[in-house]
Formats: sequence, C-alpha cells, structure tokens
Amino acid sequence: MPLSPYVARMRRHIGSDLLMLYGVSAVVTDDAGRLLLARRGDNGGWSIPAGGVDPGEQPADALLREVYEETGVKVAIERIGGVATHPVVYPNGDACEYLNVWFHCRAVGGVPTADGDESLAVDWFDPDDLPELDDWSRLRISTALREDRAAWYAAPGERHPGLTQPDNL
Repeated sequence: MPLSPYVARMRRHIGSDLLMLYGVSAVVTDDAGRLLLARRGDNGGWSIPAGGVDPGEQPADALLREVYEETGVKVAIERIGGVATHPVVYPNGDACEYLNVWFHCRAVGGVPTADGDESLAVDWFDPDDLPELDDWSRLRISTALREDRAAWYAAPGERHPGLTQPDNL
C-alpha cells in the first residue's frame, strides 16, 4: 500500500515507532440498504472503505477521495457516525494510532471497482449477510447505521474490543 509522502518522511525520522495519524472511514449504503465493503490489500480481510487524511486536507474531502480511489464509488456524506482512536500494527512492524472519524454516506454514482492495491475486491452486502468483519469494522457500521443519529464516541473510561487491541495487519 502506498505511503503518503508525509508518512514516509515521518517514518525516516522515527522508524517503526508509534505514529499518531488522522484517518477517515465510510459506512456507505445504496438505495437498497446494502453496505459497500472492500477486501483489503494488506491483510485480505473485508472492511469498510478507509484511509488517511493528508496534511492540509479536511476529513470530508479525504473521505470522498479515499472511497472513490479504493472502490470506484462516488458518495455523498449524510452525517458523522463517530470518532475514536484505533491502534494498528502493519506487517512491516510500523505502529500507528489513528484518530478516526467515520461517516454514514450514500452512494451517488460510480461502479464498484477494486484498485488492485489497497482494495482487492469491492462488493455490496446485505447488512444481515455480511462477511467476517473485525470488531473495529462492526463498531463503525453499527454506530453509523443506528437510528439515534448522534455521533458515537467512547465515553470516558469506556473500553470497546475494536478500540483497545491493535489490528496486526
């Protein structure tokens, strides 16, 4: 997966040590209520589309860019689903913790197409028939789709399995 020039520059200074980054992710639904998922290029697992926010980029702009780059689907943002930090350790040993903002979005165009790098496959899934997903993906989906439209966050002292254990990709 390509590193942004910013992250590559930071990695030259700190190696694989913990790097705090900003991330965005999208819980995308179509008119039939299906969810858009992508099979990740780094670990082969299914997940919602996600990516990093570049310096000077607003989260909403990063989200629109990342979803389209990874899935070929154009989306409109409906609302913020939630915000939380999430630790990750990549296969090369790079440790990150992302401050992630996830959004509920609706598909407005494009054709689901994997980019062959960050996404190996892209498809629509019925919410009652999802492939295997990690706790982090399930948290973002459940909070973005709930009827209470308030943005979710971990209350002080709250622990959720999707937030406390690093994904070893």
